[in-house]
Amino acid sequence: MKRLVVTADDFGLSVEVNEAVEQAHREGILTAASLMVSAPGAADAVARARRLPSLRVGLHLVLVEAWPTLPPGDLPDLTGPDGLMRRDMERLGLDLAVRAPARRQLGAEIRAQFEAYRATGLPLDHVNAHKHFHVHPLIAGAVLGIGRDYGMRALRVPREPREILRQAEPGSRPRPALDIAPWAALLSVRARAAGLLIPDRTLGLAWSGAMTPRRVAGLLAHLPDGLTELYTHPATAAGFPGEAPGYAYAAERDALIAPEARAALQRVGAVSGGFSDFSR
Repeated sequence: MKRLVVTADDFGLSVEVNEAVEQAHREGILTAASLMVSAPGAADAVARARRLPSLRVGLHLVLVEAWPTLPPGDLPDLTGPDGLMRRDMERLGLDLAVRAPARRQLGAEIRAQFEAYRATGLPLDHVNAHKHFHVHPLIAGAVLGIGRDYGMRALRVPREPREILRQAEPGSRPRPALDIAPWAALLSVRARAAGLLIPDRTLGLAWSGAMTPRRVAGLLAHLPDGLTELYTHPATAAGFPGEAPGYAYAAERDALIAPEARAALQRVGAVSGGFSDFSR
């Protein structure tokens, strides 16, 4: 049986993102969105989600590059001079390994984001992290431990089989996500041991920010059996704070509402929904 979760990341980052999420859910194939609880458009995102009870919403943990939930002064090892979470992921990962204060701040910030999500009153469909930083073993341990206290039942594991990409776009040479592959495999083992629902594969890694209508339709046409998450970054326009340079936001929105995407999903016979719709 083919089961599919189509997710929009960065829900709450801006009104442009929120507008695209609502449109793609109402008119297209989008079934879920991952909320950045402290981003500038978070309140607008929550209001839209309350108007869309069929949209499954989860927590998009922000541990790098964006707005923390706790005051930056409480997170001296995790934030930069601009008050945002640090951008140097490699060095931050090392600091977490060697600095106990950094690990304590990490746990406090993760808990604060779960608390902020709980305060929205929205059901927690899933959890993932900005830039997939939850694959870091120390961050994964904190998320698994703290998430249990907040009813976390599903977690993204970013593993993408390249063969599906080659089938979807013949002749392409998609770049592998070798930087996170070993940690993703470890996260899979730990998440399953914790009793969490995880996707069998996650599509959107190699083409992050470049999920065109043709690529999305191609991926859907070659969807394997099992549970697949296809994640995207839609927005109605670019030019907002926190955007990723070079991302084709409007094209990703178009990919989710394109007639060929809806037709491909219908032809392949997949059942779509949120993670909570497929919980064991």
